[in-house]
Amino acid sequence: MPRRARQEKIPAISSAAPIGGRYQPLSERKRDEIIEAAFVILEQVGMADCPEKAAKIAGSAGARIRHDGRVCFPRAMVVGAITRAAKTVNLPGFVEDAGLSVGGGQVHIGTGGAAVEVPDDAGGFRSSALPDLYRMMALVGRAENVHYGVRPLVARDMETPLALDINTGFACLKACPKPIGISFDNAGHVAPVIRLFDIALGRDGRFPHHPFCFGVIVHAVSPLRYAPEGVEIMCAAIEAGMPVQICTAAQAGATSPVTLAGALAQGLAEALAGLMITDLVRPGFPTILAFMPFISDLRTGAMTGGSGEAAVANAAAAQLLLHLGLPSTVSAGMTDAKIPDAQAGYEKGYTIALAAQAGADMINLSVGMLGSIMVASPEALVIDNDMCGAILRSVRGVELTEDGIDLEMIEAVATGPGHYLGEAQTLARMKTEYVYPVLADRQSVQDWQEAGRPDLIERARLLARQMTEKPPDHLPPEREAAIRSEFDIRLPEGQP
Repeated sequence: MPRRARQEKIPAISSAAPIGGRYQPLSERKRDEIIEAAFVILEQVGMADCPEKAAKIAGSAGARIRHDGRVCFPRAMVVGAITRAAKTVNLPGFVEDAGLSVGGGQVHIGTGGAAVEVPDDAGGFRSSALPDLYRMMALVGRAENVHYGVRPLVARDMETPLALDINTGFACLKACPKPIGISFDNAGHVAPVIRLFDIALGRDGRFPHHPFCFGVIVHAVSPLRYAPEGVEIMCAAIEAGMPVQICTAAQAGATSPVTLAGALAQGLAEALAGLMITDLVRPGFPTILAFMPFISDLRTGAMTGGSGEAAVANAAAAQLLLHLGLPSTVSAGMTDAKIPDAQAGYEKGYTIALAAQAGADMINLSVGMLGSIMVASPEALVIDNDMCGAILRSVRGVELTEDGIDLEMIEAVATGPGHYLGEAQTLARMKTEYVYPVLADRQSVQDWQEAGRPDLIERARLLARQMTEKPPDHLPPEREAAIRSEFDIRLPEGQP
């Protein structure tokens, strides 16, 4: 076959999520010992504060209720729940083409958290409000390397918990066509939010068939206690057909053992305790285990989000859940830096990279967060989007396609022009084999100086404004009007 004809048939590189899992911080022996310890913890120590109804169901299904009320789950019961659990959770976006398939080490990056401050125009910080949430989620919707948006901040201008939950759900869905995640103050708020989503989708009862939003639910209070309200919210979400991301986030040295091995064993037990609720209520229901081991700075007792310990602990959490075949979420990118500076860059870089390389299906809290997740920053989000493009490319690794090593081309170039710039393969692959940052400066030193020494943070601030100038248009106006007529929506109409 002539060389030119063969080069024109260059296979496309898949745009699917890259598969992680090559980085394994735990040896097989350590991995198996931690999993074994988690089973023993569930069987012997169990979980306190299980709601009475759930405890009765668990007891009928084979759990042991200790004299002190703790619910203990026998190994066989836990293994059965793992076997029955959903191995993949499909999360459509509001725009279905923006959906994700979560499970099997497919790496997706998103935001999340409950920041209470945002940067102000004077270089300081102010309380976060509903328009800030809308703007952050609009950036998520347009950031190429951010795949989903969990509510990153609290709209502190909402007067009541119900107003907060309703307006959070509306602002997130209006701003972002990708899968979104929200939390609830109590189980009674699930139904009205689902009603709002049904209206947005154009028909009563539509949401369970198009669940573009998942419930982010803290089901456990460490050490080894259920959060009764969280369990109630979880059950309400399952009843409503809302996929759930169930969270445990013990802080090593404070609410979990100081050793990373001990913290991982307890955290895995708490994560599996949430899966037990799903299995008792509706076996196989779409459930993502958010196993997020936090780290304490033991000099102060404060949580540190950017430490090396946090990086390796969350990578190990991803490895454990990947080995068990369970859809996973871990946390990374929770820098302790207060602005998007060098500290933010290196702390975010290694924490997110390790989690991704370990095969975390979802990486929460990873973009836009500063100050140990107390601050949500638009400029940090767009900088992080650049960084995550490079990290995701690193997860893809070296792809050996049919024409990856073209010996005829190498011969022709070596004996001919001496460069590959004009080759068909170079032109065809330049946008699939390589990732090009939007913000990172690749100018020469001289060109950078002649351009006025542009500052990364200021350029990010400008880009964030440009990305949100045009309002999202995926929510049909008539459906938005119907939502506003039924609910007390505080986001101004026509919000850019």
